[in-house]
Amino acid sequence: MAGNGYPYRDATRPLPERVADLLGRMTVEEKAGQLFHAIITMEPNGSLVEDPAEAPTEASTTELLHNRLMTHFNLLTGSTPRAMAEWHNALQRRAAETRLGIPVTVSTDPRHSFSDNPGAALRSGPFSQWPEALGLAAIGQAELVRQYADTVRREYLAVGLRVALHPQIDLVTEPRWSRAGMTFGEDADLTSRLVGPYLEGLRGGGTIGPDSVAGMVKHFPGGGPQLDGEDPHFAYGKEQVYPGGCFDYHLQPFAAAIAAGATQMMPYYGKPIGTKYEEVGFGFNRGIITDLLREELGFTGIVCTDWGLITDQKIMGEPHVARAWGVEELSVPEVVHKVLDAGADQFGGEACPEVVADLIRSGAVPESRLDVSVARLLAEKFRLGLFDDRRYVDPDQAEATVGGEDFRAAGARAQSRATTVLKNDPLASGRPALPISGRPRTYLHGMDASVAAEYLEVAASPAGADLAILRLSTPYDPRPGKFESFFHAGRLDFPPEQLSGILSLLDAVPTVVAIHLERPAVIPEIAQHAAALVAVYGASDRALLDALAGRIPPAGRLPFQLPHSMAEVEQGRPDVPQESRDPLYPFGYGLSYPTA
Repeated sequence: MAGNGYPYRDATRPLPERVADLLGRMTVEEKAGQLFHAIITMEPNGSLVEDPAEAPTEASTTELLHNRLMTHFNLLTGSTPRAMAEWHNALQRRAAETRLGIPVTVSTDPRHSFSDNPGAALRSGPFSQWPEALGLAAIGQAELVRQYADTVRREYLAVGLRVALHPQIDLVTEPRWSRAGMTFGEDADLTSRLVGPYLEGLRGGGTIGPDSVAGMVKHFPGGGPQLDGEDPHFAYGKEQVYPGGCFDYHLQPFAAAIAAGATQMMPYYGKPIGTKYEEVGFGFNRGIITDLLREELGFTGIVCTDWGLITDQKIMGEPHVARAWGVEELSVPEVVHKVLDAGADQFGGEACPEVVADLIRSGAVPESRLDVSVARLLAEKFRLGLFDDRRYVDPDQAEATVGGEDFRAAGARAQSRATTVLKNDPLASGRPALPISGRPRTYLHGMDASVAAEYLEVAASPAGADLAILRLSTPYDPRPGKFESFFHAGRLDFPPEQLSGILSLLDAVPTVVAIHLERPAVIPEIAQHAAALVAVYGASDRALLDALAGRIPPAGRLPFQLPHSMAEVEQGRPDVPQESRDPLYPFGYGLSYPTA
């Protein structure tokens, strides 16, 4: 490990001087290691994973740190806050044993809501639980988004997570797209208004510093316009199309993010079809990364590709080809060369730095090109204080901070407020179905009866019930693969047999339907037959009941249109926002409860 006498370890020196000093001491192999941002896991007890058979990279943690000389990792798993903090410290101690002692930067996908997709987001677990980003957009208040992101910052910092692989500011102009739930919806103005407060909350105020979490904004230049709504994690979804000519519309939130001080950016997997740009994946696309993002939009920060562009990998035990869309015929070194030529700085989800080192030593790529990216990556570590006081975390503080009572209360309140009332008809009594008053005999479907019993009298069946509450989720077409099954895509309407059962209940007893909108569901029949219809975007039973009972009045407004039919969806243009002239419910729609 380097001694404290080296200039790069002196916190009083200017950042450019520290970067230059460290960069000048690094071998080609040490530089190459910085360009890889691999997935890593931890043992539940907080120890390092040293059995290659248990590691997603099929390499031990020590191998990644000491032999491949990597210092950027995406933590896929979790545990208790104490165990996570202890794992982080063990990781940093192992990294400190290397020749230069470069500290590790640990990143994570979102961990604060209800999603459970190993390729996109993790369920909250010990962290405070908030609505999905769609729910924050439904409330639409910049200050709430800032509060949410500041909470994320505090909880991440406590366990050593320093890069958030979010916010996701794609626009959901193709309703079938499986990644809709973690966006702010389909409107460029709303998304642009919220991304700045999000990044400010992650930073903890002004510029990025030792008390900040860096946000990696994704997915440039906007991943929403997917052909048929399919996702480019998979070969059948690799085409991004713009039949409505709205390419620039999808850029607006990214321009806002850059203006708000974004320091990291992730291009998506897809390849543009029918535009002026080369028809290769955005991570390989010089016209997108260098010409558009860097030169036209002025972004000077880190560009990290999405995960798994270079090598074929096993995910959940199943083989998946590299997402080298448009360049499938190239060899691994050629693909790496193309990413570097495009202007990216890091390879997400990969662990083959020897390929970069070989390209440098062969003369195929000049070392000066490597230095440009490594300097950006090192500068971010210095800004985050990782070389100084922020290298280690306090397990006691982690235990006290993560999932704190105030954080959980704020998250639950946001879940209730995000609830969006779409229909609220009067009951036989003449009163609107919502807010629920008194303790009506209520039949429940999809809800915990023990929680509901605190708000109403639970009925065992619809017969004799005064009311019913039915919780639903957006329909989708199940996909066969283990990993693929987490991406809910395809149909947005309920199959006839399922719809028939739903409508039978709605016709038997006045029913409040609460549907979780992870995508814009097609529910005209349900809307017609329900006594009340509300949309939620991640809400516990208690948070939903607080909204339905009016204890926390719902304030949500739809962050996208709800279409009338699947035919309307299929005929739509994937890049065009708010295209329906007669939606079931328009963008921005939402009712308020009557006041006394």
